[in-house]
Amino acid sequence: MGKKQKYKTGYTDGVYDLFHVGHLNMIQTAKKYCEYLIVGVHGDDVVEDYKRRRPIINETDRKRIIESVKGVDRAEINRFRDKLRLWELYRFDVIFIGDDWKGTERWNHFEKVLAEINVDVVYVPYTKGISTTDIRNKIMEGDA
Repeated sequence: MGKKQKYKTGYTDGVYDLFHVGHLNMIQTAKKYCEYLIVGVHGDDVVEDYKRRRPIINETDRKRIIESVKGVDRAEINRFRDKLRLWELYRFDVIFIGDDWKGTERWNHFEKVLAEINVDVVYVPYTKGISTTDIRNKIMEGDA
């Protein structure tokens, strides 16, 4: 396989609605750092709770899409967003998150909590110029 990855088990998660190249970049970057990559897909109810709208693509189909991406070793539908609880389920060594979250109150908290159990947080560069929200808006405006 070549050089050994820095981490055994890595984790990342997201909604992955309207799968796009930014999602792919996150997964491919995360896989470079770990031998085994678990990707959580936020369940429909979870997304509705914090985004105040349901995803366009249902959770089962979003999970199937993520499972088919090269580099994903395991995909799971998540029923909550608490990273410590997710660690209790999946026992990862590292978690990957977009660097647009760096310095936020939420992630400053998770960095501290995860450091106590020796889990590293790796911030992955956010793919500029693309987001699911932008894609949704283009579709709604008829500019797609």
